Amino acid sequence: MSTIWVFPGQGAQHPNMLHDLPQHHLVQHYIQQASDVLDQDVLLLDQPDALKSTYAVQICLYIAGVVSAALLQEHAGQPQFVAGLSIGAWAAATTAKVITFEDGLKLVAKRGQLMQEAYPSGYGMTAILGADQARVEMWVNAVKSTHAEVYIANINTETQIVISGEINAMQAVGSLAQQNGAVCKKVEISVPSHCELLTQQAQQLATMMEGIRTQQPSIKYLSGTSARVLPTDRQIVDDIVFNMCRMIRWDNTVRAAWERGARLHIEALPGNVLTGLAKKTFKEGTVLSFQNTQLESLMTAMHIQQGCI
Repeated sequence: MSTIWVFPGQGAQHPNMLHDLPQHHLVQHYIQQASDVLDQDVLLLDQPDALKSTYAVQICLYIAGVVSAALLQEHAGQPQFVAGLSIGAWAAATTAKVITFEDGLKLVAKRGQLMQEAYPSGYGMTAILGADQARVEMWVNAVKSTHAEVYIANINTETQIVISGEINAMQAVGSLAQQNGAVCKKVEISVPSHCELLTQQAQQLATMMEGIRTQQPSIKYLSGTSARVLPTDRQIVDDIVFNMCRMIRWDNTVRAAWERGARLHIEALPGNVLTGLAKKTFKEGTVLSFQNTQLESLMTAMHIQQGCI
C-alpha cells in the first residue's frame, strides 16, 4: 500500500496561514530562510491586505506546503507519490528534491509577479458545481463565440469544473449554468490561470529556469495536468513551469494515484479542499488533511500504511 501527499493551489490561503504553522524548529528554519532569500519578512505576506496579491498568496502556499512535507518527513518518513494542484506542484517538486527550496522560492515569487502584472484586474476564476465537462464546454463555447475570453481551467471532479478568464465572460457562462441548475462559486484568485492567456508568462518563467540546477525525483511525481508519473527532472520542470497555461485534470490525477496503489491521501497545509475532492475515489482508503489533523495522527496513519504498526 502506498501514500500520496497532495499540495493545494490558490483558494486554500487564509489570513495568518504562516503564523498558524506548528511551533517547531523546522518551521522557524524555513520561515527564516524564506525571509533571507526574498529579502523581506515573509510573515507580513499572510495578512489580509497582503493576500489580495497573487505574489503573496503563491509564496505563502509554497512555504506552507514545503513545511508540511518537511514535518512529515522528519517524523513519519517518505510518501510513495506527490502531486500538486497549480502552485502546489512547486511544493511537490521541492518535496521530491527536483528543485531546492531556495530556487523554488525565487521562481514562485517570479511566477506570482508575472501573473499579477499581466492581469492586475478584470480577470479571475469561477467554479461551476453540478454540471459535467460536456455541458460546461457547451456554455463556454457559446460565450466564446462572442469573442469573449473564457476557458475551462480545472476538471476537479466529474461535476466540479473551474473556468478562467474575463469576469464578464465568466458571469455570462455562470448565468447559463445557473439557468440549467448548476451552482457557481468565485475562486479566490484574481488571474486567469490554467488557460492560454498565461502562455507568454509561462514562457518567460521557462527562460528564468534555464541554468537552475535540478535533480531526478526522489519520490514519484504525479502531474496535475497529465495525471501521469513524470520520471525525469526535465519533464517535471516543464510541468511546473507551464501548468499555469495548461488545463488541470485533478480528477484523473487522484484516480491515477489510487490505481497505482495509493491508499492514504494526505493534503498539505493550509488546504482541505483536495481532501474533499478525493473522498469518492479513496472511499475504501484514508483521506486526511494536515489542516484538520494532529501531526501525531498523521504520523500514525503513515506508520500503519508502512506496516510499522
